[in-house]
Amino acid sequence: MDILIRDTQEGVALAAADILAEYARRGATLGLATGSTPLGTYRELIRRHRAGELSFAACTAFLLDEYVGLTPEHEQSYHHTIRHEFTSHVDFDDSRVHSPDGTAADPWEAADRYEQAILDAGGIDIQLLGIGTNGHIGFNEPGAALHGPTHVDTLQPQTIKDNSRFFDRPEDVPIHVLTQGLGTIQRAGHLLMLATGEGKADAIAALAEGPVTTMCPASVLQYHPRVTVIVDDAAASKLHQRDYHRFVEENQLPRRI
Repeated sequence: MDILIRDTQEGVALAAADILAEYARRGATLGLATGSTPLGTYRELIRRHRAGELSFAACTAFLLDEYVGLTPEHEQSYHHTIRHEFTSHVDFDDSRVHSPDGTAADPWEAADRYEQAILDAGGIDIQLLGIGTNGHIGFNEPGAALHGPTHVDTLQPQTIKDNSRFFDRPEDVPIHVLTQGLGTIQRAGHLLMLATGEGKADAIAALAEGPVTTMCPASVLQYHPRVTVIVDDAAASKLHQRDYHRFVEENQLPRRI
């Protein structure tokens, strides 16, 4: 696991954009995340595209998750959000931007279809991830199966509270979701985790230095052979080995993407 520490949120966004840009140039299959953390990265990728430096025309994308019950047109559905924040501002072929079907009559069957679609596409080359204050990734809440597939899940009250800022009222936040499972996420070739702010410091410490446990779903990343965690100083503040991580980066051998 490579942990890169940057002084600011802007530094996190630039470092993440550098990595994603290399995959985009290869026409890779990108796993995309929503939420507030990746917004700076998406803005930087859009800037590079508009400057003629980067194209996504050959790329395919799969979203991590979706709310059950929200139509694709709903402004808080992730189908809508990823287009509003990123893919419609670059040259992505919209038919190649995939998300779970949150309006399916049978969400469990929709989860199985999405899992198969990822497999049929040859898997995800790089998966962008954020982390919840309780250690969730995607919508895999504490207690999630460490090797589970795409599935239907029920949000914990803390996650509902965290996400209520995106809705008019807390009671408008859907309780049920479709999410790539921890097993699905672990099949991606490269996992790219971003976190900023002191509120994520405990979760980052548990992810990187705690035991692998279902109570911190993100800790399963310790088993993956290619993980890059990019954090700002505030999110890194509770890492016991933060000085060592800086030393490692300063003395790192060049590595191909």
